[in-house]
Amino acid sequence: MGRMDQSPLPDDESLRYLYGPMRHHCIVVCNLLLLVAAAQADPLAPADVKNLLARIREKRAGAPHVQGDFQEEKVIRLMNKPIVSAGKVWFQAPDKFRREVKGNSPSITVSDGRQLWIYYPNFKSAEHYSLGKRTPLDTGLAAITAALNLENVEASYQITGTKTDKGYELELVPRRPSLNKLFQKFRLHLNQDLLVDRTEMLQANGDRVVTVYSNQTRALIPASTFEFTPPPGTDITTPLGR
Repeated sequence: MGRMDQSPLPDDESLRYLYGPMRHHCIVVCNLLLLVAAAQADPLAPADVKNLLARIREKRAGAPHVQGDFQEEKVIRLMNKPIVSAGKVWFQAPDKFRREVKGNSPSITVSDGRQLWIYYPNFKSAEHYSLGKRTPLDTGLAAITAALNLENVEASYQITGTKTDKGYELELVPRRPSLNKLFQKFRLHLNQDLLVDRTEMLQANGDRVVTVYSNQTRALIPASTFEFTPPPGTDITTPLGR
């Protein structure tokens, strides 16, 4: 089961070893957040932040699909060099996503909102997680998805914003101790079209994950993108049970 890639931390294998399955998946989903928020320099008043969130939600309602390329750097305290990965990500509000990491250690993470798959082509192995069973994984994903959709997000996060020459920046700080276990602070940099072009996540232990997005588009994404069927001969595990 621990065959991670260079991907959603050291290679994903090192990530799970250091943080466990739930932290890994929250980071994966968290990184998808970058496709639905905003970017910042002159501080925004609380009312302006509220209006900006409303504009972002309106954009998302009119075009719930977002996809783009990403490049990610993970700085881990226990590692001498940062882990760099790249690939493509697809998201459909409210909770469907796909993330493909390319390179020597590829991986595919897919969720249709009911189940989550992580597939490692090099090892012909896959991990399967059932969602909606009130497990710790569900709690983590629900928290991150709320931020991702920015629906009622103010209840879970303290949000401040800044206007920059290139767009906006939002900073999310968890209000509850349970969310602090997932991340300490999350910064979203958005362009003028309110698409996230950079995110920075700071974890409580000081580790940092920076993801840069490019070639974003709101084009319609086929439903099959969020479906996954393990290839014949795949070794399937269920780390959190069925």
